Amino acid sequence: MYVARESTKLWRRVCAETTAELQLLFEKWQLLLAGLVFQYIHGLAARGVHYLHRPGPLLQDLGFMALPELGQEKGYLSESVFTFIFISFLLWSFHPFIYHSKRFYTVLLWRRVLAFLVASQFLRIITFYSTQLPGPNYHCREGSKLATLPPPNNALEVLLLNFPRGVLFGCGDLIFSSHMIFTLVFVRTYHKYGSNRLIKLLSWLMAIIQSLLIIASRKHYTVDVVVAWYTVNLVVFFVDKKLPEMPDRTTGLSLLPVSTKDKDGKMKEELHKLEKDGRMMDEFHKLLNGNTVDATDWMNGKHGEDMNHTVSDATPTGT
Repeated sequence: MYVARESTKLWRRVCAETTAELQLLFEKWQLLLAGLVFQYIHGLAARGVHYLHRPGPLLQDLGFMALPELGQEKGYLSESVFTFIFISFLLWSFHPFIYHSKRFYTVLLWRRVLAFLVASQFLRIITFYSTQLPGPNYHCREGSKLATLPPPNNALEVLLLNFPRGVLFGCGDLIFSSHMIFTLVFVRTYHKYGSNRLIKLLSWLMAIIQSLLIIASRKHYTVDVVVAWYTVNLVVFFVDKKLPEMPDRTTGLSLLPVSTKDKDGKMKEELHKLEKDGRMMDEFHKLLNGNTVDATDWMNGKHGEDMNHTVSDATPTGT
């Protein structure tokens, strides 16, 4: 019986949250769609710079000197950490559908996250097209067949990105690290809207470990990771200042946007109340000051029973 009762509560909570999120999605879908489309544009730009990449000797790098090379067979470590961070954030962003305690709407959160990602990725595209460095990854080095790409036979070959091989074995899109963009955006977002202090500390620790693993795997130069750390943090800081703050749902108030008709109706009701209260207060002051009130006003019902009681109480006995 307990499981059945809790299951019913959970289902009602999911349905109610889905209804609220869909209402927000119908109003904010343009910006969300634009953010998702830009993810494809970012992948297209990374694919395009691969045609410009020319392999060469590895550049002198302080991180390469300090960190031992993991080797090609252990390159999965950095990808495993990144996958864990990505999936963890994705699941956490949808927790308002299940948990009773919640601070944000999922649609509004991802709208904010995509704004951070688009701004950072736009700067990244400009940066890696400005200067092409010889890739340090194993498939980008001299002698590898994947280090350079022959000219495309048709536009479709470029537009399809050769997915997923073209995404996993890209070269030339170095400064600055795309993995660190996602990692830092996710960590900073949880740091602001998350509630568990221990998880916040662990998320920053995971970001540091991710940075070291990227360098040790020779997937990026140290400069790619360092630039990502200060660029993404500055982008998130300034973009966050420009965006309207998300409503805090811990207050328990209904903060869903209403339609224009509802807003107009509520505004008219408030104005009507204010006008009515203002007239009643004016007549009340007239009575207290000994002024007469027009009898037609009383006949038209502008003053209620509460007003009569108030006046009778305020009038001294025997007058």
